[in-house]
Amino acid sequence: MTVPARFQHFSYWYPDTAVAALVALELEIGEGFTLLAGNSGSGKTTLLRALNGLVPHFHGGRAEGEVQLLGRSLRRLAPRQMATSVSLVFQEPEQQLILPVVEQEVGFGPANLGCSAKEVRRRVEEALAAMEISQLAGRRVSALSGGERQRVAIAGALAMEPRVLVLDEPTSQLDERGAEALRAQLQTLLKLGTSVVASDHRPGRLPGAVDQIVPLSGGRLVEAQGPPVWPGRVGRESSRGEVAWATDGLAVGHGVPILENLRLQCQRGEVLCVTGANGSGKTTLLRTLAGLLPPLGGSIERLPGRVAYLPQDPGALLHQPTVLAEVVQTTKWLGLDCSPMPLLKQFEVDQLLGRDPRDLSTGQRQRVALAAILVGAPPVVFLDEPTRAADQEAREMLVRALDQLAAGGTAVTVATSDLEFAERVGDTVLLTEARRVRPLGTVRV
Repeated sequence: MTVPARFQHFSYWYPDTAVAALVALELEIGEGFTLLAGNSGSGKTTLLRALNGLVPHFHGGRAEGEVQLLGRSLRRLAPRQMATSVSLVFQEPEQQLILPVVEQEVGFGPANLGCSAKEVRRRVEEALAAMEISQLAGRRVSALSGGERQRVAIAGALAMEPRVLVLDEPTSQLDERGAEALRAQLQTLLKLGTSVVASDHRPGRLPGAVDQIVPLSGGRLVEAQGPPVWPGRVGRESSRGEVAWATDGLAVGHGVPILENLRLQCQRGEVLCVTGANGSGKTTLLRTLAGLLPPLGGSIERLPGRVAYLPQDPGALLHQPTVLAEVVQTTKWLGLDCSPMPLLKQFEVDQLLGRDPRDLSTGQRQRVALAAILVGAPPVVFLDEPTRAADQEAREMLVRALDQLAAGGTAVTVATSDLEFAERVGDTVLLTEARRVRPLGTVRV
């Protein structure tokens, strides 16, 4: 069988950038399971997008050297020609979901390949079952949680029945059940001869048997590093103050309650984490607590003053032409008399000040968005999936930032599918389950 990909002295520059995203790659990606490793901005996403022709054909820019995909030159292939052989799942699944209903979305690819209606139906049913989301078939994509959308995007790729499946941070928003469903399906595909190429900052959620590891840094191949070590709990002593927000009999949802009869509170100086399965209501609860959605019942009381909110998709916050302009804009809007540089340095994006945020990796955009909302130490903060696409270093930066905010009297509420992160930073961890919220455990009292 022809190897999936061969890079020969391949370099690539995105439009209007002086620094290459990939530099003189000499690489052969073989059959089986290939894992890309490296921090945010190392070139993993660019390499993955080159595997189905989006780089350079869709993104533009400049390329040097040669890439062969399944034995054919990338220069002579358009992405549509690769669609029958290579399927790619983006880091941000919302960017590739087109149709309004789940079963339509999953069937979109096979239908465009010319499959019969019967064949499309078979592929859709099998892909939904593989990702354990058959119950979502008739749901509107816009009403799904981030984790559910990620499963739909993966199901859409599976329905294409590709020779090569390419996955960019596929478990970043998945709960444990979703990650296990993906791992089992990948193991099945590998046994059937499908090649899988993936990047994931939590590779333990992917199949354990890796045929090839491709370590990247600065767009170059480097020596493989050992597995990251996740430190223990934050050593901060709890110093809680007045109640920042409290609910009484709260019901949240979109017309129909997802969670109800909630009596919760978060104090200043506290980090409260809400975890639970995809679709269990974490984001809806967070948006309601932050005042972005009206409650369906009950009441919420919040301290007066500034409330900072980070959505699941950091790109929704980033509209300025440069990283520096994004954070400076926050200080202007709020009339803050403070320099943004300490936070930009803390999140290690101070070297990206002149870059357009839309040209950054998802992990880098996440750090820029965090700097933009946290400048000036707001008294109340809500963060939705803040570890999405975060590498180990970025997770540690976030841990330190939350520790500092809480020590300074900020009330921090985090919605996350990352139980390991929740237990590491949370003073209190709550679980959304069966339309209720219950304590998973109190870490510090």
